[in-house]
Amino acid sequence: MRVKEKTCFKCHVTKPITEFYVHPAMGDQRLNKCKECTRKDVQANYRANIERYKEYERRRANLPHRVAARNAYARSEAGRIAGNRAKRHYLDRNPIKHAARIAVGNAIRNGRLLREPCEVCGAKAQAHHDDYGRPLDVRWLCAAHHAEWHRHNTPICPDAQDTPRHSQRIAG
Repeated sequence: MRVKEKTCFKCHVTKPITEFYVHPAMGDQRLNKCKECTRKDVQANYRANIERYKEYERRRANLPHRVAARNAYARSEAGRIAGNRAKRHYLDRNPIKHAARIAVGNAIRNGRLLREPCEVCGAKAQAHHDDYGRPLDVRWLCAAHHAEWHRHNTPICPDAQDTPRHSQRIAG
């Protein structure tokens, strides 16, 4: 006789057996905690240990076989199509950022803006916007210092559809 219902030990609600994850070590081949409770516990654990999980994912993403697989996919036809679709989607979501980058490129080309060395270390630099609403007001940061700035700060961007991460400036 197959069990059709089971009671979750956490929420104490009797639910259909399909509401419990399969677990071969259990007598009835199902976990004793329902899927809803299991998901809540997993999410709580992830939030409580977020830095540990981020570090794990960083290390995992940089494993040589994963880097090689990403590079091979990016060079494939499907990878190029997916990359182009992602770029178009980003530009559609961030028109003010795109316009600011275009304005800087045009200003450099026309000689109205001069490329300068990194303000921190003097290396070759990229134009950095603290505020995308002021497109020609840029700072010059090398790739390393530019990435460092963005790890600790968020630029101001008046894009209405912009993600919450970029909708306000974070002190850092």
